[in-house]
Amino acid sequence: MIVAIDGPAAAGKGTLSRLLAEEMNLAWLETGSLYRAVALRVLRDGSDPGDSRAAVGAAGHLDAGDLSDPELRREDVGQAASRVAAISEVRAALIGFQRRFAHRPPGKVRGAVLDGRDIGTVVCPDADHKIFVTATPEARARRRFLQLRESGTPVDERQVLAATVERDARDTERSASPLTPAEDAHLLDTTNLSIDAAFATLTAYISGSSD
Repeated sequence: MIVAIDGPAAAGKGTLSRLLAEEMNLAWLETGSLYRAVALRVLRDGSDPGDSRAAVGAAGHLDAGDLSDPELRREDVGQAASRVAAISEVRAALIGFQRRFAHRPPGKVRGAVLDGRDIGTVVCPDADHKIFVTATPEARARRRFLQLRESGTPVDERQVLAATVERDARDTERSASPLTPAEDAHLLDTTNLSIDAAFATLTAYISGSSD
């Protein structure tokens, strides 16, 4: 079984996909961590995330250890990852890794859950289940603001909203694998849902579509 979960930042797809993987004994890959890892390498090298040569070079030297680096969750890394992900050569360099994970997941599991922005449209258009998780920019910015504040990061909520809108525009307007729901994706709007309610809705949909 392959489950593709796409959506914009802070919509809840990461938490939902992780919970789903645990519930259904599936391997989980947060594909955004691949792009964050590339972005972090580029930033540490002192290069511009928009420099395709630097980004492609970083993508070619990733290893599994890069995906667990705690620095991946930094706000500047997330913004840089959005720029890196817009480079078609970087996406091409990483797509093979994602497809291998989906079709040959590690461990004794039933399949895999991949979350990202182009899983159902580009990486795994043959996925058994495709879900597009979304929420209003205001709701997503509020969640991100609270997360950053809880971590002790000084931040202004208006700036978080502006960054959210800017990132949405980059992700949806890029020429390489833009963020968009697959034609056959199930839409899950989490704007007014708790994580428990959203997860219950998700599992009910997958159970129903698997019958």
